[in-house]
Amino acid sequence: MSPNLKRPALRPVVCAAAIVLMSMSSWATAQTQQARAQSLLELFQAAKSYDAAYLSAKSESDSAQYKAAQADALRLPTVGMRGTIDRTKLDSNAPGAQGVLASGYGTTKTLGLSAKQPLFNRSNDADVGKGQQALVAAQASLKSAEDDLVVRLTQAYFDVLSAQDILATSQTNKKALAEQLAAAKRNFEVGNATITDTREAQARFDLAGAQEIAATNDLRVKGLSLDQLVGQTEVKPRPLMTPVNLPVLMPASVDEWTAQTNQSPTVRKAEVALALAKLDTAKARAGHMPTLDATASIIRSEINSNAPGAALAQVNGKTGTNSAIGLELNVPIFAGFAVQNRIKETLVGEEKAEHDLDSAKRAITLGTRQAFLVVQSGMAQVKAYEAAESSVKLALEATQLGYRVGVRINKDVLDAQNLVSNTQKDLYKARYDVLVASMRLRQASGTLKPEDLDTFNKLLAPQ
Repeated sequence: MSPNLKRPALRPVVCAAAIVLMSMSSWATAQTQQARAQSLLELFQAAKSYDAAYLSAKSESDSAQYKAAQADALRLPTVGMRGTIDRTKLDSNAPGAQGVLASGYGTTKTLGLSAKQPLFNRSNDADVGKGQQALVAAQASLKSAEDDLVVRLTQAYFDVLSAQDILATSQTNKKALAEQLAAAKRNFEVGNATITDTREAQARFDLAGAQEIAATNDLRVKGLSLDQLVGQTEVKPRPLMTPVNLPVLMPASVDEWTAQTNQSPTVRKAEVALALAKLDTAKARAGHMPTLDATASIIRSEINSNAPGAALAQVNGKTGTNSAIGLELNVPIFAGFAVQNRIKETLVGEEKAEHDLDSAKRAITLGTRQAFLVVQSGMAQVKAYEAAESSVKLALEATQLGYRVGVRINKDVLDAQNLVSNTQKDLYKARYDVLVASMRLRQASGTLKPEDLDTFNKLLAPQ
C-alpha cells in the first residue's frame, strides 16, 4: 500500500489529539482561574448577577418606571376609532308620498375618529404624582437590596478568612502540643516526670485534634455559604495583608454619622409613604372639583336602503361627514358625603405616615449610634488582643524555659500554649468583626456605596 493511502487514516488521530490538547488547555486555564484568589469587588460583580434577592429588587425597580409612565399617560391625549354597521328592517302600512308602502331594508355604515385632551383634572394630577413617588420608593428598595448584598458578601468573605485563620491557629497549636507531648514522654522515660504529665499532654493533644476537625468543618461550611452567594464554586478570597492595619473610622464623631441618616433607604421609603398619603388627600379633595376636557370627533356615514318612499330611501347611497370640536365640562354636585368622608380618611392616613416617618428616623438614628459603638468597641478590643498576643507569647517562652530548667511543670506549658492559641483566635475574629461592623455602620447610616468595597480591597494581600 502506498504512503498516500495511509495519510487519510492518520487524520482522525491528529484531530483527536488536537481536541484533547485543546481540552487540556481549557481545563488548565479554568483551574488557574479557579485557584486565583478573588477580591471583594470581583465577587460583588458576580453576586449582583446571581443573588436572587437583589435581582428581584432590580426587576421591581425596572417595572416601577413603566408604572410611572402609565400614570403620566393621564395627562396625554387619547385617540380612538370606532366603526359600526347597522342593518335596519322597516315594515309600515303607511303609504309614502306617492302611495307606495314604506317597507324594506336599510344599511347604515359609520366610521369615526374621536380624541380627548384633559385640560383640568386634579384627580389625574394626584395619580401622576403617586406614580412618580412609587418609582422613588422602588429605587430606595433597590438601594436597600444592594446595601444588604454588600453587607452579606462582606460578612461571608471575612467569615471564610476568619475560618482559615482559626484553622491555621488550631493546626499550629496541635503541632506545638505534639512537641510538648513528645517532651513529656521523653522526660517520663528518663524518670524526670510522672505519667501524669504525659497523660495531660495527651489529653490536650487529643482536644486540639478535635478542635482542628471542627475548624476544618467550619471552613467548609463558610466556604459553601460564600459560593452560594456569588454563584461560583471553590471561591478563594484574598487574605489580609500582614501586618494588619485596620482603617481609621471616619468621620470620628457619632453625630456626623447620624447627620447623614436622611440618606437611608428606610427613611426615604417612609418619606415616600408620607408623600403618597398627601397625594391621596389631594385626590380625595378633587372629588369636589370640576374636570375640563377638550374633545374632537369626525364621523363618516353611508346609508343604503331599498325601501321606496321611506325616509331612508331619500338618502339612499348617500354619504356624509360630521365633524365636531368642543369642550366638555363635568361638575360634581352631590355624592352622598362620600367625598367628605374620604378626605377625613386620608387626613388620618397622613397623620399615620408622619408618625411612621418619625419612627423610622429615630430607629435609624438609634441603629447608627449602636453600630458606631460596636465599631469603636471592636477596635479597642483589637488593640487589647494585639497587646495580649504579645504578652502571652512572651509568657509561653518564659514558661517553656522554666520547664526546661525545672522550675515549671508540664501543665504550665500546656496552659500557656492554649492561652496563646485562644488569644490569637479571638484576635483574628475581632479584626474581621470590626471590618464587618464598619460596613454595617455605613449601611445603618445610609451612606454605604459599592465603592466602599475598594477601601476593604486595599487591606487585602495582592495577587
